[in-house]
Amino acid sequence: MLKAALSEGIVGTSEKIEVGVTDLREFTTDKHRSIDDRPFGGGDSMVMRPEVVREAILNAKEKLPNAKVIYLSPQGRKFNQNTARELSNLEEIILLSGRYNGVDQRVLNSYVDEEISIGDYVLSGGELAALVVIDAVGRLIPGVLGNQESSEVDSFSNGILEAPLYTRPRIFENQMAPEVLFSGDHKKIEEFQKWAGFVATYLKRPDLLENKNLNELGI
Repeated sequence: MLKAALSEGIVGTSEKIEVGVTDLREFTTDKHRSIDDRPFGGGDSMVMRPEVVREAILNAKEKLPNAKVIYLSPQGRKFNQNTARELSNLEEIILLSGRYNGVDQRVLNSYVDEEISIGDYVLSGGELAALVVIDAVGRLIPGVLGNQESSEVDSFSNGILEAPLYTRPRIFENQMAPEVLFSGDHKKIEEFQKWAGFVATYLKRPDLLENKNLNELGI
């Protein structure tokens, strides 16, 4: 799952990012290569064994000694654009993806620096969450995108949504693209896009505007 996704897109083609995948089964010692076991106290799912996860993290740490270890967990800090920008400043990151019902708490206590959640829902495993983090963080690294300005005007980059987008044809099903976009006046276009982004945010995601004023948004 991971290798297929990581071979495509900006992550797969950029020389500015290097991503490796570690298989936890490489650190098992039994003939069945088991990475999980029944939870103490009972439960309807299995728990990832602490010694296996520990050895995998330590192995990754040998290659990335200064890496921050992050566990993808629904109990973690909510991942957003600010979090992505923060992580993009790190040279090395180790992402731990859980499976089954999760990871033994003791290894989290000793070997994980932070837990991060990509949303208030449950996935079958942390692999998809890790891919979301890798993509969101990777595109913020200078030189990864062909035009770095792209990451600076995306939705959430300045706290609001991106302005609506238009391309050819100029008129589509009796709807005309805003005339100001054809004016050639870059200042007017920029002001229009700021206001259009603000209006889109007000209508679609008003929660993003809580505790903000227009001056903060540059409007």
